[in-house]
Amino acid sequence: MKKLFLLLTAFLMTLALAGCGDSGKPAASSDSAAPAAGAKTTLKVGATPVPHAEILEIVKPLLAKQNIDLQIVEFSDYVQPNLALNDKELDANFFQHEPYLKNFVTEHPELKLANVLGVHVEPMGIYSHKIKNINEVKDGAQVSIPSDPTNGGRALLLLERAGLLKLKDGVGAAATVQDVVDNPKKLQFKEIEAPQLPRTLDDVDISVINTNWAMQADLVPTRDALFMEDKTSPYVNILVVRQGDENRPEIQALMKALHSEAVKNFINEKYKGAIIPAF
Repeated sequence: MKKLFLLLTAFLMTLALAGCGDSGKPAASSDSAAPAAGAKTTLKVGATPVPHAEILEIVKPLLAKQNIDLQIVEFSDYVQPNLALNDKELDANFFQHEPYLKNFVTEHPELKLANVLGVHVEPMGIYSHKIKNINEVKDGAQVSIPSDPTNGGRALLLLERAGLLKLKDGVGAAATVQDVVDNPKKLQFKEIEAPQLPRTLDDVDISVINTNWAMQADLVPTRDALFMEDKTSPYVNILVVRQGDENRPEIQALMKALHSEAVKNFINEKYKGAIIPAF
């Protein structure tokens, strides 16, 4: 009887040990599935090549120190970066200004995107081959401006800031030539496709030109413009993320890096006034 009792006890102890072994397996599996300490975080940012991708290249090593792998995805158009961001193919994009974003979201109301940071201004300027000072604009002067609505309105706002005309109250960036309510110098407007504006400089008195086209014509805003936008311009180029992602640690790290002295110095030294830091 005693022998039977000992055998039964040994059998029950074996079952108990087997049960302990089974309960430990999920825990071991859970530990192996956890991310390794110090694992890199990937951050995909869509950008147009110049100057946005070039600026992000300066940021890349700054983020690498924080274990963030910045992957720059270049785009050659202004539509796909916002669509890709909304579809979670990107974590952020960097190519546009706030007025463009607002207009794009109005046309695509399904997009839930947010401007989180202003980085730089590509200043629009007023240029001339005929005068050296904005105060020399004569009565009846011919003025060439971009023919597309977004940049045309921007050009008229700049002319208003320069004191050459007055626009209808509240019209803002949507301004057209028809919204000019006071034109004391009786300026004559020529609406020209933006890439062609530098070529009009020999034919008009002044021309309002976007920075990218000005640069291609060897014009530098801080050197050659009679009057230009500054860092308070609403056309500051911005970092955009999906709504709800604003406080992600890696997004915060990117924002801080984009406002670093390294980026400011790069912009000033590389673009020599053609691009202006907005911070």
